[in-house]
Amino acid sequence: MTTDTTAADAVAREDAAVSDAQANAVSDDGIEKLPLQASDTAARAAVAADHGKRDLVGLSREELGAAMAELGEKPFRVKQVWQWIYNKGVTDFDSMTNLSKPLREKLDAHFVIRRPSLPVEQTSEDGTRKWLMRFADGKEAETVYIPDVDEPRGSVCISSQVGCTLTCKFCHTGTQLLVRNLSAAEIVSQFMVARDSYGEWPSPTDESRRLSNIVMMGMGEPLYNYDNVVKALKILVDGDGIALSRRRITLSTSGVVPEMYRLGNDINVNLAVSLHAATDEIRNRIMPINKKYPLAELMKACREYPNVSNARRITFEYVMLKDVNDSDADARALAKLVEGIPCKFNLIPFNPWPGSQFECSSWNRIRKFSDLLYDLGFSAPIRMPRGRDILAACGQLKSESERERKSLMKARLAAGIPDEH
Repeated sequence: MTTDTTAADAVAREDAAVSDAQANAVSDDGIEKLPLQASDTAARAAVAADHGKRDLVGLSREELGAAMAELGEKPFRVKQVWQWIYNKGVTDFDSMTNLSKPLREKLDAHFVIRRPSLPVEQTSEDGTRKWLMRFADGKEAETVYIPDVDEPRGSVCISSQVGCTLTCKFCHTGTQLLVRNLSAAEIVSQFMVARDSYGEWPSPTDESRRLSNIVMMGMGEPLYNYDNVVKALKILVDGDGIALSRRRITLSTSGVVPEMYRLGNDINVNLAVSLHAATDEIRNRIMPINKKYPLAELMKACREYPNVSNARRITFEYVMLKDVNDSDADARALAKLVEGIPCKFNLIPFNPWPGSQFECSSWNRIRKFSDLLYDLGFSAPIRMPRGRDILAACGQLKSESERERKSLMKARLAAGIPDEH
């Protein structure tokens, strides 16, 4: 058998395996059904890479207290170490100058303060910045800083999974099957890397923050990684560290109804719901999760979300898809659907990505849709696309490194070079 034939067969087998995985990986409701690689597998890999040392990033205050107690240290050390990590942003123990040298050496012998590596960092022509984060086990996710148009501040868009649990038809991330959940450390460290990139340490006050907000709207469905996401958010709002207000954090869900009730009671950050349709018929087609949690159940959970009021409204995100969900009738149906819920709409022009089957509604159509919702009593601003030139806009995030590695493997095989795994 020739080398060319062998290479072609290998590639064909791989392509077939990928196709089979895509075909069998999700249930009819669009939710990932393959066994989930637990995020603690990544933690174990990281510990092995650091010669048995434990990462302090991502530990709760209680866990950090237990770790200090194991070293024979008094409880007041917890606040000191916490502030060095999350308020000062240090990455080595020698910088913790109010700790004795023997204690710093003890900490260094048992622990690390880890950051993801950054294979790629891109800045868009509009100022949007995107980082590809590579974690200790080699898996990757993307994080984006989105500057405000009118103020010298902006939001950090954070991922909760490598890939995504769902298969929303208009979303690029949904074409990348779920690999695993991110740990609390990996979620928190995304914001810390953004802080590193802009030199925003120590933690500034709310008035002077450039990285002023967090939106859990990156890769993945946050509520399908509930425990890690809530643990990370509690670290991010802790007043001795990063100290973001809960009102500066927005979590976006596609509608995981049971966890929405838990979220409101456990952390009560701002809620955004990826709605994108006013009827079950359309939403079933473009967001298969609707088959599991239909609109009636979703709207009930929104009405009962704690502390929802005109001063703290739910945001309904709505991507504008030409001839799918953008008619005047759709706008009227939306208004009827959310009746009685303190809310606003965020209209999102569809951001194209390679292979997408949808088109964006025309600008005139989007404006008319927005105006009609306004006439019906709802705020419905149009989100200006940011970072399209680096695939950093809403719905465009995906770990391109997986595809690039596959292409490199094909090239190696075609050249007769064995795969290096």
